[in-house]
Amino acid sequence: MSKWLIETDELAALPEGGDHVVLDCSWYVPDAGRDAHDEFRAGHIPGARFLDLNAVSDPDSPYVNMLPKAEVFARVIGGLGIGAETEVILYDAGYVSARLWWMLRTFGHDRVRILNGGWRKWLAEGRAVETGDFAAPAPRVFPARLTEGRVVALPEMRRLVADGASIIDARTAARFDGHEGSGYPGVASGYMPGAINTPWALFYEPAPSYRFVSPERAAQIFVANGVDLSGQVITTCGSGVTASILGFMLEAIGHSDWRLYDGSWHEWGQQADTPKEIKPL
Repeated sequence: MSKWLIETDELAALPEGGDHVVLDCSWYVPDAGRDAHDEFRAGHIPGARFLDLNAVSDPDSPYVNMLPKAEVFARVIGGLGIGAETEVILYDAGYVSARLWWMLRTFGHDRVRILNGGWRKWLAEGRAVETGDFAAPAPRVFPARLTEGRVVALPEMRRLVADGASIIDARTAARFDGHEGSGYPGVASGYMPGAINTPWALFYEPAPSYRFVSPERAAQIFVANGVDLSGQVITTCGSGVTASILGFMLEAIGHSDWRLYDGSWHEWGQQADTPKEIKPL
């Protein structure tokens, strides 16, 4: 299994006092009608701290969930008591941990793992739960440095699409095909020419496990969907969140040559001159 994962029994057995921080990074799209921080207060893994994805997304971008400036990321992460040598253990109640895993690594921090199965598996196993908010820790210096070459911006994405690059899209089939709305007001439906739909949910085991599928199963999924793994792969989705799951699973099968299109469909779909396709019914 991936070196980027930690199992629930391993997390439960971690000794207190080590330089590690457990972060609940649960997050929901606005129309879900759920408040992840309220849910954290209602119950979380003992000792965990809460990180809001919105707090580490670019506040000045017209596109959602965009990577922030390094100083913004450093301030928020350092404010959670995370320093240069801290091991960060991420978990959520859905599908967001891979995004924070990608962000931390993109800003130069590789001491990070995701709890396999997340909050739902932890609960299903009847493990200890803590309620209330977390006490603000002493801030630490987090040296965020953008790692070049991990992020694809719109101008390059235009060229990659035109050149027929290997592009995989994590959205649901209905969203990708253009048969369902994009999920964002004013954003066109459809997909980029040449992109291959590889829905993120394929990479999770069903309840009560919620674990990531094995690397062997992930490789089968990529191959079955016709993904070209002979070179660099570009991952995309609706807003750059679930695209990180595809990247996480590419890493799991040993394919490290991938990059993420941060603007994803939320950006691409709003450009008047970007090519968009819809599958016929």
